[in-house]
Amino acid sequence: MKRQKYKSGGEIRFTIMPALTASSLFTSSSLRASKTTTSTSEKNSSSSSSERKTNVVCRSQKQQKTSASRNSISLAPSSSKNECIQQIAAKTKASPPLLPTATGPTPTQIAAGVFAAAAIGVTARKAMKKKSKKIVIAGAPASGKGTQCELIVKKFGITHISAGDLLRAAVAQGTEDGLKAKEFMDRGDLVPDEVVVNMVKSRLNEPDCAGGWLLDGYPRSASQAEALSSYGIEPDLFLLLDVPDEELLERVVGRRLDPVTGQIYHLKFFPPPDETVAKRLTQRSDDTDEKAQNRLKVHHANVNAVLSKYKNIMKTIDGNRQKTTVFKEIEGLINSM
Repeated sequence: MKRQKYKSGGEIRFTIMPALTASSLFTSSSLRASKTTTSTSEKNSSSSSSERKTNVVCRSQKQQKTSASRNSISLAPSSSKNECIQQIAAKTKASPPLLPTATGPTPTQIAAGVFAAAAIGVTARKAMKKKSKKIVIAGAPASGKGTQCELIVKKFGITHISAGDLLRAAVAQGTEDGLKAKEFMDRGDLVPDEVVVNMVKSRLNEPDCAGGWLLDGYPRSASQAEALSSYGIEPDLFLLLDVPDEELLERVVGRRLDPVTGQIYHLKFFPPPDETVAKRLTQRSDDTDEKAQNRLKVHHANVNAVLSKYKNIMKTIDGNRQKTTVFKEIEGLINSM
């Protein structure tokens, strides 16, 4: 700076003040330059840090793209890393972050397991309700066992086994057991246990009896009941049809058999449909009045012994009613098993 002289003391003040001002200006400029340099360095550092973060995020996004498409974040092409960061932030808010896969079952899997267990329990209970039905139906000759057996089989689909039919089939075929049985059947007496038990046991072991069976007219004595038990054959329900003797005799004597169809008719209660069928009907050898009387005596002599064995599962039914009325009661008993 060029010096100028003044008389007053202002010269010193003037010459000093410009010097101070110049120094201050220089210092201020240096400080501003330093701050600018520092700010620029901080900005560059911040920018580098942002770049590193952006690169990390972008690399993370590339890794996430290999996961499920619903969790992936796709970035639109951008000319700025700031835009990339904004896109990532927007995408992250729009969809939840990926969580590490749990090693245990999820709540959905647990719920599915509970429902599956409940379904198995229901199925098991249904299976128990649908267990094979093992039924014995008893009654004097002509008490209506045959009719009720047809209705039971039709309704519940179980296998009907008639000891009398097994014996008659053996007689018709002329088998050794059949010839032995015929002598007793013609007299109206009970066939020896050793003859009948083997027939019944073999029939119950056939596949169609696995779903349940209806044993008709057997056992007829305590010894026959014990013989069945010795083979592990135990019924779940014992049905007894009760009909007065006078009614039974009328039913027995009037019965007729169609040898062509096997259908049983009654001259009074269930006559044949036409004259052609009526002409071919036959009377069974044990359906005469004399033999029917003897069969009733034998039935009464043995029924009490059988009932004492099955008293805990026995149900007595009035069989001297309309067949539909009788069956309605039987149906209710079987459904309650």
